[in-house]
Amino acid sequence: MLKAYEEVERTLNDLKALEELCAEEPSLEAELSTETTKVIPLLEAFELRSMLSGSQDTSNAYIRVQAGAGGTEACDWAQMLVRMYTRWAETKGYKIELVDELRNESAGVRTATLYIIGDYAYGNLQSETGVHRLVRISPFDSNARRQTSFAAVDVTPEVNGDIDIVVKPDDLVRQTFCSGGPGGQHQNKTQSGVRYIHKPSGIAAESRTERSQHKNDDNAMKLLISRLFKVEEQKRKAEVEKAYDEKGEVSWGNQIRNYVMQPYTLCKDVRTDQQTAQVNVVLDGDLDPFIQSYLRTKAAGKMRKAAAAADDDL
Repeated sequence: MLKAYEEVERTLNDLKALEELCAEEPSLEAELSTETTKVIPLLEAFELRSMLSGSQDTSNAYIRVQAGAGGTEACDWAQMLVRMYTRWAETKGYKIELVDELRNESAGVRTATLYIIGDYAYGNLQSETGVHRLVRISPFDSNARRQTSFAAVDVTPEVNGDIDIVVKPDDLVRQTFCSGGPGGQHQNKTQSGVRYIHKPSGIAAESRTERSQHKNDDNAMKLLISRLFKVEEQKRKAEVEKAYDEKGEVSWGNQIRNYVMQPYTLCKDVRTDQQTAQVNVVLDGDLDPFIQSYLRTKAAGKMRKAAAAADDDL
């Protein structure tokens, strides 16, 4: 953050010096206009970065997508969301790993967990936690009827080593299972998949994508600790009842965004009113307008609370 501030300060100083030269040499006005245009994106990027000041905003992130009720239609929607987040992460130069995936028999996924590795991955993706709603003509309906599908998205940070999350061995239930899926005969016959259940909270985490049980064990434990941290963060903010059910998963009533493809096209975030008619562009990973709108709305909320607290002190 300090480096970014120094870059902005240096750029503004250069711009001020150029402005002073223009007073003596009017021919430099065109250059001043060009440089002023260039500095605007830099200032906007710095503004957004300054909003990512949470204790875990710089962390890597886990994204868990779970299909709602609705069979194949909902599972296909969950797969579309996995693709959307993958494409967004690719445009940022982030590394993406598939930690867990449970495929639906005919199409799509029932659940999938992505591990996004990169600076401020969690800070940006925190905006995506909640229920996502799709309205479209179903490709699985022979009568071409319009269908509504739901999928829940939960984003948690990778917990850094300085975060004190204590998991007692007596509080854990460890389960193993056959992974299944595209891994072949080895995964189908060996107990390589690992699931951990935290008894006090009911929170569970599992990994099945690795051939090695040891690797799946490590992945599942990391994911469990990440989810436990998220619950503690939510408790401190007194929002855990809204974001998590009794087992610590995303509440199905917390709808955040609509993706409408029929009878018109519109993608709208119900929290910020950010919207666009280019639904397919969003599904191809263009999430930045929605992420930025969320961060600005969140920051404005903090400022209002701070101002109200200051007034109370007076």
